[in-house]
Amino acid sequence: MAQLLAALRPIVNYCVGGTLVGLAISDRYFSLAAVHGSSMHPTFEDRTGEYALVQRSGLARYDFSRGEVVTFVSPVDHRSTLVKRLIGMPGDWISVPETSEIRKVPEGHCWLEGDNGSVSWDSRFYGPIPLGLVRGRVTHVVWPPHKFGRVDKRLPEGRVMPQRHF
Repeated sequence: MAQLLAALRPIVNYCVGGTLVGLAISDRYFSLAAVHGSSMHPTFEDRTGEYALVQRSGLARYDFSRGEVVTFVSPVDHRSTLVKRLIGMPGDWISVPETSEIRKVPEGHCWLEGDNGSVSWDSRFYGPIPLGLVRGRVTHVVWPPHKFGRVDKRLPEGRVMPQRHF
């Protein structure tokens, strides 16, 4: 029994060390996010059970740009992480779809919407989202293999009036 434990000790050490390194990397640099629901269709499809690579660098500086897909903590359920497209940054004026309303994104906030607006619960319902709830930038679809690739930046035309134009 002592020989078996002696043989297993290096394997356990490597596993524990690998787990700690993996946690540090996922906490600081990259992580994977499961994408559920149809609010981001066609970028993500609910029926295939897709996973996305989330880049976590730049969070401290809120280094994001319009059109990127981001993950964020739900403003109504802090146990839930959501995936939406960043439409507006602080100071931008947003034309809200299906209404004649134009809203200004306050400082320290952003405007997030799903690509499939008819089923998406997003800033149109929550209002502007605090930048502190954003957890990372979605850069690639990594599963399923046939959809592997970069997630494109897209911005709806004519709906965002950036602050610098005023």
